[in-house]
Amino acid sequence: MAGLASAMFLVILDAAMVNLAGSRIRQGLGLSPAELTVVVDSYLVTFAGLLLLGGRLADVLGARKVFLAGMAGYLAATAFCALATGGGMLIAGRIGQGIGAAVLMPAALSLVLGLYPSPAERTRAMGIWGAVAGAGSLVGVFLGGSLTELLGWQAVFVTPVPFGVLGAFVVWRAVAPVPGRPGRFDALGAVTITIGISGLALGMVSASDAGWTAPGTVVGLAAGLVSLAAFVVVERRSARPLVPLGVFRRKPVVTANLVMVLIGGTLTSLFFFLPQYQQDVLGMSPLATGMTQLPLAVMIIVGSVLAPILAKRVGPGRALPTALTVLLAGFLWLAWDPTTSGFSVSLLGAFLLIGTGLGLGAVNATAMAVRDSADGEAGLLSGLVNAAQQLGGAVGLAALAGIAIGAAGTHGDIAFTTAFLGEAAFVVIALAVSLASAER
Repeated sequence: MAGLASAMFLVILDAAMVNLAGSRIRQGLGLSPAELTVVVDSYLVTFAGLLLLGGRLADVLGARKVFLAGMAGYLAATAFCALATGGGMLIAGRIGQGIGAAVLMPAALSLVLGLYPSPAERTRAMGIWGAVAGAGSLVGVFLGGSLTELLGWQAVFVTPVPFGVLGAFVVWRAVAPVPGRPGRFDALGAVTITIGISGLALGMVSASDAGWTAPGTVVGLAAGLVSLAAFVVVERRSARPLVPLGVFRRKPVVTANLVMVLIGGTLTSLFFFLPQYQQDVLGMSPLATGMTQLPLAVMIIVGSVLAPILAKRVGPGRALPTALTVLLAGFLWLAWDPTTSGFSVSLLGAFLLIGTGLGLGAVNATAMAVRDSADGEAGLLSGLVNAAQQLGGAVGLAALAGIAIGAAGTHGDIAFTTAFLGEAAFVVIALAVSLASAER
């Protein structure tokens, strides 16, 4: 479990450090806010688009073999990012990271589900999984700020490599090989879902610079929607679909994945905008920004640990709306926080609520999605719920970046209050979905 959880720790650690270094990356490579959004979204789009294929690879080829291959690819791309001398090179490295993570993550979660076969054990395992994600965020916000200030932004791409090597070694030594299941890969499904997500995300990013009626924006959004529709058609006709559409007849799977799309958009955009807000508006250094985000990361861990307890006390159906209510309160507090410089007790209160809500919400949604997976479905359902989160992250960030940059009215600026209210709107929709599907 420790070796497998290193995958989640590594991916979250790297994402947290990159977000903390965002302002310095912009300055060092001469990027605009929209171009920095592309740097983040190039990773998310690739990750989200290929996660379903990654889950299928884990089922067909064997999860341990796929885990080790994915880790090797992710670490190679991470080291490449550290060598970037321009935006294009950094984007190429981030795409490589997305490919590696898409192979790595569902294989890791599939192996975890194999270790814990009963629903109750899986709920507890998801609590551990979520706590490790919080630990990655905790370490990431500390190291991201301090390393960026002391050694430069390149250090955030060098630091994760030793963690990944150690995790891969532990899994190679401690996890037994898992036999694959005969099958073929739905390449057309993978292509259409990747183009669909890419088109939507890039169209929304284009809107921040060129406007929502610009040709690039319209073409991107149209291509994304058409490709997603084609994906559904392909999956219905395929003998071995990437995503058997029958899984969407299960109410818990549908509810959990819809909520994870919205949590993904909320989480990704929060850690994209928040460091820039603290540094560019509140005047904090990267180190101070990282240190003041430690309480948020700690509460993600606390919320993840408490999530199985909450589910046991109130039931899985009620646990998710409870978590999202806490999260919504935190975002509304953040959007209307009166702090104008430095850090404040008021801002700390918003961070504590947001961290708790994220930990409770993500763990309970993930547990709901995979709790009843049948034999041979672990890779599929884990890939699906991870894809939902990354899809929400890619498209949600692009949408909010387009709105917030456009609302600022001045080139190079971001309307942060607009961004935080947009994140609150995502949580409101997720809360409505969870309440509509809650067991009565």
